Amino acid sequence: MAIGSKRLVVGAHYGLRDWLGQRVSAVVLAVYSIGLALYVLFSADLGYDTWARLFAAPWMKVATLLALASLFYHAWIGMRDIWMDYVKPVSVRLVLQVLTILYLLACAVWSVQVLWSI
Repeated sequence: MAIGSKRLVVGAHYGLRDWLGQRVSAVVLAVYSIGLALYVLFSADLGYDTWARLFAAPWMKVATLLALASLFYHAWIGMRDIWMDYVKPVSVRLVLQVLTILYLLACAVWSVQVLWSI
């Protein structure tokens, strides 16, 4: 490399941003899970009506939607990294990544449908 030339780094556009995104999404999921666990521990009646009332509240729908978005983002980063690390043929890796995206999007749409049907 000649003196004064700039080195061009080519590769995937992930790194610190995705590492941080996965940690933040994990914290969101942990807070949501702890809150739900505390609700279960301190609720006397855990029948269908109690759960329906809890998930019918707008704040709980928003919290659940945020937790689900964090889950799907967290899953995408993890699966993408697995495909990139262990699947070497680019065409196979691309197909797996597209299938993963389609699956996660379908899960997200279905989750919203279930959540808002309460």
